[in-house]
Amino acid sequence: MSQHPLAKDRRYDPDAIARYYGKRPWLAIWRTLTVIWFFAGFILGLKWDEWLNRVEYNKFKRAAHLRKILTHLGPTFIKVGQALSTRPDLIKKDFLEELIKLQDQLPPFDSARAFNIIESELDRSVEEIYSEISKEPVAAASLGQVYQARLHSGEEVAVKVQRPNLLPILTLDLYLMRWAAGWLAPWLPLNLGHDLKLIVDEFGTKLFEEIDYLNEGRNAEKFAANFRDDPEVKVPAIYWRYSSYHVLTLEWIHGIKLTDTEQIEKAGLYTDSLIRIGVTSGLRQLLEHGFFHADPHPGNLFGLPPQCPLDAEKQPTKWVQGGQMAYIDFGMMDQLDQTTKENLVDAVVHLINKDYEDLAADFVKLGFLTPETDIGPIVPALEAVLGDVIGESVGDFNFKTITDKFSELMFDYPFRVPAKFALIIRSLVTQEGLALSMNPNFKIVEVLYPYVARRLLTGETPQLRRRLIEVLFKDGKFQWNRLENLIAIARTDNNFDIFPTAQLGLQYLLSDEGKFLRRQLVLALTEDDRLHTEEVQRLWNLIKDDFNPGQLFNAALGALAELSTEGAAAILPSVGGLAAFSGKK
Repeated sequence: MSQHPLAKDRRYDPDAIARYYGKRPWLAIWRTLTVIWFFAGFILGLKWDEWLNRVEYNKFKRAAHLRKILTHLGPTFIKVGQALSTRPDLIKKDFLEELIKLQDQLPPFDSARAFNIIESELDRSVEEIYSEISKEPVAAASLGQVYQARLHSGEEVAVKVQRPNLLPILTLDLYLMRWAAGWLAPWLPLNLGHDLKLIVDEFGTKLFEEIDYLNEGRNAEKFAANFRDDPEVKVPAIYWRYSSYHVLTLEWIHGIKLTDTEQIEKAGLYTDSLIRIGVTSGLRQLLEHGFFHADPHPGNLFGLPPQCPLDAEKQPTKWVQGGQMAYIDFGMMDQLDQTTKENLVDAVVHLINKDYEDLAADFVKLGFLTPETDIGPIVPALEAVLGDVIGESVGDFNFKTITDKFSELMFDYPFRVPAKFALIIRSLVTQEGLALSMNPNFKIVEVLYPYVARRLLTGETPQLRRRLIEVLFKDGKFQWNRLENLIAIARTDNNFDIFPTAQLGLQYLLSDEGKFLRRQLVLALTEDDRLHTEEVQRLWNLIKDDFNPGQLFNAALGALAELSTEGAAAILPSVGGLAAFSGKK
């Protein structure tokens, strides 16, 4: 297969692309005319609606028209539509909802050509590589198609073949998009707030990563390594000997699409169990590993029935009783650094606790607002829009509501969703939507809160664990209502046992790292020269039904048993001081 001149370093380089097509203007002329032909009708329709004052009446019709145009224009534009569907800072809500419907499906290309690509890339005949291979693809998407095959060694595999001449198509479209970005913006239903070329470049970077199948294979192995100790998450093995930049051979997954609830039930899988696996693994990707799957749509997630054996090299005699969830397609991944993970937790904490000034500051740290932005006017706007996001019951909390509410701010204030967070939003909303399709009564908080509570108590860094202290303290004062709120959130999950989390909290409180929290709690209990017995009583009334005296006694003994003599001695003065204060009263 001949290599395109722009494929030398396999990275998106807008300057190199501009130089290449700048010297070959004739290559862009026909594509430009085609794109203009389709979008001219769309833009005229928008202007016509303005002249006749029918914008509101025809908004859904125009949104559907845009979706059909992007579908017709092919792979690049389908990907653009999918990317824009996660950008409430760029697209009005009615257009956004229509773009979400875009399906990443195209008619397959000829199998003879696909087999020629395999042979050219792997430098051997298809018969030498595979003992058998399906005559037609079992799945076709915008960037490639998949065949089912078997190696001569017996392993059943999936063979992913990239569409021919994809790079020239993508680079030409990216070149035209970037060129048009400078003058087309005023005509589009977009709230830019910054250079549209940056959006094109973000998109181009991720698209180039997605068409590099070697990069996808490395992503899959990194993802598998992160979940190596989790028997409920399955990642297909990569066969590097039969893979290249344009061809990827990986383990075949005999799974069931998560949307096929009938087959899931027949296989003995529980939808709630799969939901729990999906949500928990998604949270682990964001808050533990920082390396997350950014495209978890139904075609990339499968349920595997119970009694599925683990990989032989791991635990050959152990079986997964509750089934597994398999992830496939690792072309669209991203990485969060530790600081970003911690800032993300901060934002969630401040949202739940309705600290809108701190939340606005979090948006600056996370890149949603520039450092020079005056957040003063934004704080009341956040409170007005997000104030009831939790609802009367915290069980009503969901990411789709937050996304919809937040999009209301996009056109009035200089918010911009960074590329990483566009992918995170896409990941969270997609997984939540999939969970709701499997169980309409599912409440994400039932899985999210117990997990986050444990992460705050057992995080891998002291900085992450201190987030719990920040939840409970503000301006040096203990916030009793916040602790009540956290407990109330936990109690919305009927299956959540608060005792193990409380036990972890007690162990943390008695540890060396918990010294500051111990001191603050003593001060909080004696704040304003009085014992806060009413607040303690309210807390006890919330949790007393979940405890029994035996559990409390055993938990205290277990926590104390882990302390050194010096550690116990360090705690006693604080407790003694509290007792002495109590006696004075």
